[in-house]
Amino acid sequence: MTVNTVVFDLGGVIIDLNVPRCVSAFKQLMGEANVRNILGIDDEREGVVSVSAATKQLMHDFEYGNISPDTFLRSLQAVCYPGTTTEQIYEAWMSMLGELPQERLDYIASLRRQGIKTVLLSNSNELHWVPIFEQYHLDRYFDAVFASQYLHMAKPNREIFEHVVQAAHIDCAHTMYVDDLEKNRAAGEKYAGWKTCASIDELKLVIKD
Repeated sequence: MTVNTVVFDLGGVIIDLNVPRCVSAFKQLMGEANVRNILGIDDEREGVVSVSAATKQLMHDFEYGNISPDTFLRSLQAVCYPGTTTEQIYEAWMSMLGELPQERLDYIASLRRQGIKTVLLSNSNELHWVPIFEQYHLDRYFDAVFASQYLHMAKPNREIFEHVVQAAHIDCAHTMYVDDLEKNRAAGEKYAGWKTCASIDELKLVIKD
């Protein structure tokens, strides 16, 4: 396959996520039951479990950019132990972010030098996105950047893939999409016709030096 475009997810592909650390931090603030029922994260499965409609709406609204970081933090504060501060909740939320090895960014830069278009497509939130983008100067590595909280749409829905294809002028027949979540890869294949893989290491097997 000749590749002229690579679309990258951010969390779990470019930057590591430390879900168990985040879970542990929130257990101290709201208890284990609320971590599962309110946040919908599970340190054993490291994934999403069944949560209430209100919780789903809170996470949806934050990911879609429909509420501010302050509203998000104060909504979580309401279910934490008395005396918990928004600063403590912020630190717990940010603890989900892991390492971003420079070699991953160097690899993306090497793709651009080969004439391959690089695109960033992330379901994110403002609290996570802003410090990552600023610290690592991600604008230097991508020809186009798309984040759910600014588009008010998110993966795996059809509309975000169609938007990215049109806005970034993507040649879908020659595009690879890298995402650690199977449901997002399936959506990319279905709605955009992209070939997919789950990691940068897998991508390297497709695009040879």
